[in-house]
Amino acid sequence: MKQPVRERKSRGTGSNKVSQKGKTKRREEDGKTSRGYILAVLSVIGICLGIYLTFLSQPSSKISTFAPAAQLSSQLTYSVNCSGDYKKETFEECKPKKCARVVMDNLVTEEEALYLLSLAKKGLSYGGSTGGASILDLHSGALSMGEKFVNIYKILPDGDGFKEEDFAMYRRVKNKIHQAISEYFGISKSSVYLTKPTFFSRMNTTEAKTAHDEYWHKHIDKITYGSFHYTSLLYLTTYGADFTGGRFIFVDGEKETAIEPRLGRVSFFTSGSENIHYVEKLETGVRYAITISFTCDPKMSISDPEVR
Repeated sequence: MKQPVRERKSRGTGSNKVSQKGKTKRREEDGKTSRGYILAVLSVIGICLGIYLTFLSQPSSKISTFAPAAQLSSQLTYSVNCSGDYKKETFEECKPKKCARVVMDNLVTEEEALYLLSLAKKGLSYGGSTGGASILDLHSGALSMGEKFVNIYKILPDGDGFKEEDFAMYRRVKNKIHQAISEYFGISKSSVYLTKPTFFSRMNTTEAKTAHDEYWHKHIDKITYGSFHYTSLLYLTTYGADFTGGRFIFVDGEKETAIEPRLGRVSFFTSGSENIHYVEKLETGVRYAITISFTCDPKMSISDPEVR
């Protein structure tokens, strides 16, 4: 009777070993399956994250480009309906009869634009905001310095000031833009005046420190500045070559339209609420431009800058 018992024990032990091996094998297979599943999930997450980051890096799909930097145009126009901002004004010879956005690439020469760029860099080298936006106003002398403004004419070293030829170039370019605005909008040049603020601007990617640095907010020039009837900008650097981001964006409800700056490009437009706009945040590089503004109100006019 003992032998069968031993045989049963022997068979039982062998069966347990086989069972244990089967369990181990299944655990190994389950482990491989789990690791494979985890790797597959991580791979999918990585692909999705890559797609998401790529999407974030692309310009907003709702922004269409009106004036690409790579495309030279003698004149591009985009007509808009005038707002009611001008109805109660008495400046009949000057106030807009039509409203629009205009871009010209052959009004200012590359030589003139480069000269003014060197002028902007020279003036701004004596100051500069601690935030992302700095200005230099040759009329008032206002220069960004840290988180405030100083008068550049009071800090320029002796013999290192602006020369008559500098102001002559500034006036020459300003007069070209003045004439172009007069002709396009069909107003007498003598009825529209240079007004403040008219200034050089430099934008970079430094974090904003004050409200003056936050150039990316939507606004209306006529409301923001009060005196503006016609706004113009002369770009002194090129989108995609000198900087990314920093496009000039017009807002029409849900639709947004971009002007891509390029060296020597002039854009001008009526300053009322028909032309809400902003500058998108800079992503890389440095962006230079000049804002030159005009008014119909002779009381708000300013003189050309002169040697001091």
